[in-house]
Amino acid sequence: MKDKLQNVETKRILIYVVSTFLLTWIYCIAVIYPMMNGETLSGVPAVMTQFLVAAAMFVPAIGVLVTRLVTKEGLKNAWVRPNLKGNIKTYLLAYFGPAVLTILGAVFYFVIFQGTFDPECGYMGLTLEAAGTPAETIPVPLSTLMLIQAVQAIFLGPILNFVTCFGEEWGWRGYLVPKLSEKFSTIPMLLISGLIWGLWHAPLTIVGHNYGVGYAGFPFTGILAMCLFCIVMGVFLSYVTLKTKSCIPAVLGHGAINGFAAIGMYFTKDGGNPFVGPAPTGVVGMIPFVIAAVVMIIKLKEE
Repeated sequence: MKDKLQNVETKRILIYVVSTFLLTWIYCIAVIYPMMNGETLSGVPAVMTQFLVAAAMFVPAIGVLVTRLVTKEGLKNAWVRPNLKGNIKTYLLAYFGPAVLTILGAVFYFVIFQGTFDPECGYMGLTLEAAGTPAETIPVPLSTLMLIQAVQAIFLGPILNFVTCFGEEWGWRGYLVPKLSEKFSTIPMLLISGLIWGLWHAPLTIVGHNYGVGYAGFPFTGILAMCLFCIVMGVFLSYVTLKTKSCIPAVLGHGAINGFAAIGMYFTKDGGNPFVGPAPTGVVGMIPFVIAAVVMIIKLKEE
């Protein structure tokens, strides 16, 4: 009976992963790529890019529904109850932790690459100009505007990104992680789930999402970098999920990461290097997340 149940769970994992990847590639090939008209994502208007990427974030949730329907699993044990009682500290960690770790990563980057820090937020000026709003039309210094937006991102980012991030997190942390955790020990489970999450981004990575194009080893180094990023961030998001038996804190944490990840870039003249920093997609920018991930893995193994 136990072996039969394990076989069913393995089948569900495979159906979920295959259906989610397949639907994502279909969406990209049928919708995103034609709308790009031969451009990379960097050549597509920012609003359109945000819309196209946001829509893709719902695919993992669709994959959950498909799998639960096909395997007649129903919606039991959906990991969507908030389970706030006794978990407030974990929710606070999910809500504010990414911003703190992102700031620390940016500090590490600017300490190592001291000549890259621009207190006048030159890159933000370039971004505004590209959007049709010259910096000289802004009534306050760009550094002040950036700090205001940073505070807003810290407190509002997890809420504003909740719906789209739920689309991903109900799939990756609310479905895949619990099932993998029943089959593998802590470290293999985190590595496998993070790797799958990273590879899932490949259809967007190959057209410039997160790392751009034209770098050495394009697009394979970008895909590898995204896998590393997702493994590290996946530890954080899996930790808050497993601690609460709910994907909701992971949704908030993911929203916090998305809403605040670019903050350090605006305090440079050119946006930095996506493979290095100051954003947490880079190996230096993600150092605090790596340290946090190690601590979280140790805690999960002790429980």
